[in-house]
Amino acid sequence: MEEKNLTAAKLVRVFIAEEDTYNGEPLYKYILEWCLRNDIAGATVFKGMAGFGKHRKLRRHTLLPKKDLPLVVEIIDNPEKVENILIPFLKEVVKEGLITVETVYLVG
Repeated sequence: MEEKNLTAAKLVRVFIAEEDTYNGEPLYKYILEWCLRNDIAGATVFKGMAGFGKHRKLRRHTLLPKKDLPLVVEIIDNPEKVENILIPFLKEVVKEGLITVETVYLVG
């Protein structure tokens, strides 16, 4: 895409479980705080209603509160920062889960 108002960026999605931790802290929170400290452009956590991964364990919302739902952390920044800083960090802290990367275009 070669529009004057578009800028290429990388969108990273991290698929984890709400119960996942790193150093005793919820993994999603650890990732968000790391992104803040490392001046990452933006990150958002989404809670899924239901889902499953490679272990084929169905995680879904129930009436009883439990920390078992799927989460997706979306992170966006320039390609160099994603490839050189973010991906190595995520490979270290995400033990169970899936990390995807795609090129996106920012408008404006």
